[in-house]
Amino acid sequence: MRTAAAVAVFSALPLPAAPARSAEAARVVPLQVTGDPANRFNLILLGDGYTAADLPGFRQDVARQLGMLFAFEPWKSYRSYLNVYRVEIASPESGVSCDPGPDAPVRRTPLGMAFWNGCHRDDMQRRLAVNARAAEAYADLVRGTGVANRQIVALAHSTTYGGTGGTYATASGGNTMSALIMPHELGHTLGGLQDEYDYYRRGEPGGAYTGGEPRSVQHTVLTAREMRARRLKWWRWLGAPSASGGVIGRYEGGMYARTGVWRPSEHSMMKTLGYAYDQVARERMTQAIAAKVDLIQAATPSAAPIGADRVVWLETLHPVGHLLRVTWRLDGRVVRSGRHDLDLARLRPAPGRHTLTAEVTDPTRFVRDPAIRASPALTRTRTWTVDTGIRTPAAAIPVAFTAATPEHTDVGADDVIYAETTHPVRSAPAVRWTLDGRRVTTGGPDRDLRLARFHLRSGTHRVTARTGDRTLAWTVDAQRPRTRVELSRPASVTGGAYVFDGRFTMRLEPRDSGGPAVAEFQVDGDGWFRYFGWPDDPKGPFVFTPLGTEIDHLVYGRLGRPARTSPWDVVPPGHGRHTIEYRSVDAAGNVGAARRLTVVLRP
Repeated sequence: MRTAAAVAVFSALPLPAAPARSAEAARVVPLQVTGDPANRFNLILLGDGYTAADLPGFRQDVARQLGMLFAFEPWKSYRSYLNVYRVEIASPESGVSCDPGPDAPVRRTPLGMAFWNGCHRDDMQRRLAVNARAAEAYADLVRGTGVANRQIVALAHSTTYGGTGGTYATASGGNTMSALIMPHELGHTLGGLQDEYDYYRRGEPGGAYTGGEPRSVQHTVLTAREMRARRLKWWRWLGAPSASGGVIGRYEGGMYARTGVWRPSEHSMMKTLGYAYDQVARERMTQAIAAKVDLIQAATPSAAPIGADRVVWLETLHPVGHLLRVTWRLDGRVVRSGRHDLDLARLRPAPGRHTLTAEVTDPTRFVRDPAIRASPALTRTRTWTVDTGIRTPAAAIPVAFTAATPEHTDVGADDVIYAETTHPVRSAPAVRWTLDGRRVTTGGPDRDLRLARFHLRSGTHRVTARTGDRTLAWTVDAQRPRTRVELSRPASVTGGAYVFDGRFTMRLEPRDSGGPAVAEFQVDGDGWFRYFGWPDDPKGPFVFTPLGTEIDHLVYGRLGRPARTSPWDVVPPGHGRHTIEYRSVDAAGNVGAARRLTVVLRP
């Protein structure tokens, strides 16, 4: 849910005291550091209403939030663009204000978080507000970050469902579905995505949309034919299998209206928590994340002409899931591709001045819009003037590593590991890679090892990179997570199908030797849905019924299609035969093998 009110300093509550900057009052804990904060997109998670005794729970809440966030694309592929910090703030009181109702106590907490949009009785419970001034002050404790290069997420010490998006994202830390709230709210906050709900207040169906063509990238009043003919909105994705289930098309409802406006997918994260971003939202989020950083992180100085007797170099970012494309051109002619350096001496350019350019492009499959692909978020160039009359002075630069994939991080079987080196002017240091002691080639850029080409499917493996007398090492987790499934007792088992009368339950338990994992399932091929227990009972199993179960004016666990997410959706009961697939995603990003079972639901 998005609301600008979430970013305001509300006056209904006492303002929090000015943040104390002592180590006792707040502690910054780096969770993932991939580079200098000035060159990264910095995700800062603040906690509010956690007393000193509650802080272990805050750490668990953060771990659960991040585990879920990085299981979603494009966060998974661009995780290496982020630094992630946890700011532990000991609150004098436990909990936040007006939780669960406006008559609940007003608590004096460091971030002044409160439900009901700051305890306003005429608002909605799930609007979780934060004091803007306090949030910024505590985020300032993470040195090197500022408004332009960071995203603040404030977690409230609460089990009540709630969250907002705006300048900041907020979520309740302990709610069953809280880990699904954060990626949704970041869709608003970072990507400018709009809600795809067909209601504003739960339990009150929206009316008809009567405006013109929405500015929202994932809403339209155009027909599919008009989108294609005019090349507008998501015309490039029409007909593609949706990443959130079904097919990218035109589905009525969104922007709090039931009719008159259409969205790309039947259900995506911006409509139903638990599903992935569909391609339209994912493309926008890819652009938004990439726009926070520069693809070219460092390069041979270009302010003055350079000699033709040297090696020119650049350092780039390194997505986790794929390789960037590097192309070198001399006077417009391609002279090298793939590598991050170019030895001009070997080219022997003709006497005089020449123009050298290096273009770095992100070829991600998440983007189809050429305007986005050509934007600075996904394409960067660097230009040098090469003068053959200049002699480059020799310099003693020791060969060493300067940046690399963190050695302590979880490396998945399909990840890209990178290692940058120093840059002597006369040569490019070689990086020698080994996998389980065996020398391997990168099959691409010299600074990136794409593990997917080795088809690792089980166990753990050791990768090393060596340059000069320096060696780096990583442990690769290639063990795919497994998922334990537990069904309620069936009436019978017939032909391999579990037969149930009226309802059944399913509990999924992800199992992985490398750490926490996230389970997910899909029914009749209708999109992978993150398993979280049950909305009002995190320890309870998921419940399936013919028409679903209404909880807080939303419907969960309905079998059959079309979907039914609101009580007013009129659909036939989902009796009959259904296929349920389930799997898990581990902390390293490995996706376990999907298993399936067949159920028959009788009246």
